[in-house]
Amino acid sequence: MTTEEQFDKIICSCRDIYAKKLKDYGAAWRIMRATSITDQIFIKANRIRSLETKGEAKIDEGIRGELVAIVNYGIMGLIQLEKGYSETSDIDAEEALSLYDEKMAATRTLMLAKNHDYDEAWRSMRTTSYTDLILMKLYRTKQIENNNHKTLISEGVGANYMDMINYAVFGLIKIDFEGQ
Repeated sequence: MTTEEQFDKIICSCRDIYAKKLKDYGAAWRIMRATSITDQIFIKANRIRSLETKGEAKIDEGIRGELVAIVNYGIMGLIQLEKGYSETSDIDAEEALSLYDEKMAATRTLMLAKNHDYDEAWRSMRTTSYTDLILMKLYRTKQIENNNHKTLISEGVGANYMDMINYAVFGLIKIDFEGQ
């Protein structure tokens, strides 16, 4: 399978979970400020690093589920950056899925462009490096948020969310297709 095909299969799986959670909870996440979504992604990435370091989990949820959560929270973060947060669950499932697809298409386009330029270097990386890169992107994002989204030369929060999503997808590809 090509990278595009693997990416699309992973995204289909992540979207399916997102859609099922929309049925269970609605778009309750719409009340979250983008900074809270950043913190949620941090919790997930930090747990992955903890599992990688300790080699065992006391909760029966593995790394794969945390990577899926990073993908889906990253998409929610991109939506929140565009729409702002709401005081209520103000969008229905159809709109939430449409926004998901729109943000994921942009993230996929970015991945394809970077993958072309870097010549699939991610395939030679250790999965633990994806975790470290996601955590670094989170610290960058928190700093940008603390600076009221003002940067001198750096990409903004949205670009960092997209990179985190793509690193998480790479991790999922390694787990699902390469058995790592």
